[in-house]
Amino acid sequence: MRAIQVSRLGGPDVLELVERPVPRTGPGDLLVRTEAIGVNFIDTYFRTGVYPHPLPYIPGDEASGVVEAAGTDVRDFAPGDRVAWLGATGNYAEKVVVPAAIAIAVPDTVPAPQAASALAQGMTAHYLVYSTYPVQSGDTVLVHAGAGGVGLLLTQLATKLGARVITTVSSDAKEKLSREAGATEVLRYDDDIAARVRDCTDGEGVAVAYDGVGAATFEATLASVRVRGTLALFGAASGLVPPFDPQRLNPAGSVFLTRPTIAHYIRDREELTWRAGEVVAAVADGSLHVRVRAQYPLEHAADAHRDLEARKTTGAVVLMP
Repeated sequence: MRAIQVSRLGGPDVLELVERPVPRTGPGDLLVRTEAIGVNFIDTYFRTGVYPHPLPYIPGDEASGVVEAAGTDVRDFAPGDRVAWLGATGNYAEKVVVPAAIAIAVPDTVPAPQAASALAQGMTAHYLVYSTYPVQSGDTVLVHAGAGGVGLLLTQLATKLGARVITTVSSDAKEKLSREAGATEVLRYDDDIAARVRDCTDGEGVAVAYDGVGAATFEATLASVRVRGTLALFGAASGLVPPFDPQRLNPAGSVFLTRPTIAHYIRDREELTWRAGEVVAAVADGSLHVRVRAQYPLEHAADAHRDLEARKTTGAVVLMP
């Protein structure tokens, strides 16, 4: 089978197309033919060594596809079923072994690219607005990278809960997308973000700020949060935030700072199926729109990474085997 392999750390050029044997399944596994493969910022962190990973390896932990074979202990899935998953390794490939315990059934009404993008980004948005800080009707929230995959979903979910959403974007085209998702105020990164946010909230600040950008926005984000508000730093697209003195949270307004990760919000099968089930059901009924604007052939994985890191993409990014 064809796969993308990383044999050394570095830029997008280290993503190489190789031939690999079809992986073997265990009793509790599924062998799945991938139909679409999610590309996420975390993939670039592993590729560059920000997050360690033994070499060589096949990137990717999110995809969708069709079950070709099921292990002897599998009861809930059978060949021909459509599934999506988050957490299996080696997904930049034509075939993947997926533990049945992390597989999620996908209705026929959900296209493969949306299914491949819904779990990581959708469940991230879900845990942020329902668990990290449970958004309440009447809250004002700040969402950075409002036209990105997570940003668009965060905006939709927070708006459905009755929140007013302020976002940041980098262009007029991205502003249009962000407003279509429900943002009421859209700022540029070169604005005085904290001052603009304070102006939009009569000086109070936002109840919660969701920051997946990191180093480039963190200071402005901290200055945008209201007294006893929450700053959820869930990513580092612009780089890691430098070491931080927690005493600074005091004059900022007794602000709550958290660095969440999705693994801690899907700790067992029950929580996984709850979050994933709500996300997939919302995509299926049209109440949550997963925007997939960038689809690349598997062999062009390096281009996908370049465009993602250069912020040339909007919404979700997928590879098509």
